Amino acid sequence: MEIQNNISLKKYNTFGIEAKAKQFAKVHSTDELKIILEENKAQKKFILGGGSNMLLTKDIDALVIHIDLKGKKIIQENDDFVWVESQAGENWHEFVLWTIEQNFGGMENMSLIPGNVGATPVQNIGAYGTEIKDTFVSCEAMTIENQEMKTFIKEDCNFGYRESIFKNEAKNQYVITSVVFKLTKRNHKINISYGDIMAELAKNNSEASRLNPSLKEVSNAVIAIRQSKLPDPKELGNSGSFFKNPILLKSDFEKIHQQFPEMKYFDISDTEVKVPAGWLIEQAGFKGKRFGDAGIHKNQALVLVNYGNATGQEILNVSKNIQETVFKTFGIHIEAEVNVI
Repeated sequence: MEIQNNISLKKYNTFGIEAKAKQFAKVHSTDELKIILEENKAQKKFILGGGSNMLLTKDIDALVIHIDLKGKKIIQENDDFVWVESQAGENWHEFVLWTIEQNFGGMENMSLIPGNVGATPVQNIGAYGTEIKDTFVSCEAMTIENQEMKTFIKEDCNFGYRESIFKNEAKNQYVITSVVFKLTKRNHKINISYGDIMAELAKNNSEASRLNPSLKEVSNAVIAIRQSKLPDPKELGNSGSFFKNPILLKSDFEKIHQQFPEMKYFDISDTEVKVPAGWLIEQAGFKGKRFGDAGIHKNQALVLVNYGNATGQEILNVSKNIQETVFKTFGIHIEAEVNVI
């Protein structure tokens, strides 16, 4: 385990932003993680996973510890369910595909989300009507300060919409090392009601498959939809959805809706609605716009992109411009989902 100096982080963040780490080390086990944390107690530290949910706006004046723990295994099962543990450094999409190959259900709607497994509880990632909290059982995490291991069960994590304890009360206190998920082995709860999944299934499948699709068919439909809307970070730097969909009280939304009756929305409770941020951004005129090498993707207004040499600050400036314009236009504040560093 080598500590390197002045290392470029361009290949370690999906935006492809050029920023440097004062010091950099990869860890491949919890033992290595413990040693590097113990031996560098006084040093400022920055924990790096898949780099898929962050925007670097400056060099990192710290020891950057890249979590590269690998491995996955079944730890328990019965006739109906299986409990699978994945190490934090496993690529999320590859892990999802592995679960589908085993005919384990629960992950299929979250296919092709960028990043690593360790970051999934932090964000409570989700897509097409499912979230991590739906299958999450627990995670193991090491305290940065004293290298003690702690188990967080679902109730400990305070999961919300793209929220968790790791983004709030416990921010910068723990390194997640592994995650356990409970998946179905039979009687899978297939969810195809959200977004364009049913329409995508109708393109390539028989009527029987459309009505009762397999896990693989649902995953393939999600992958096709995401590929049609979202750029591959290897080809065009991005971090997926940059903004959260705003959640409004129905009483507030109704006043706005009277002014903008064409505004799309989804009921999420008796008192709240969710408004698609992509619709707001598109209506505000930003979809496909470019500001130098920073811009908004032509197929999905939620996605900010780096056309090659944009700085993190330039992308941040575009995001602020979007937020201000959306607020001026609709009176709705949209929050960044991406962590700005």
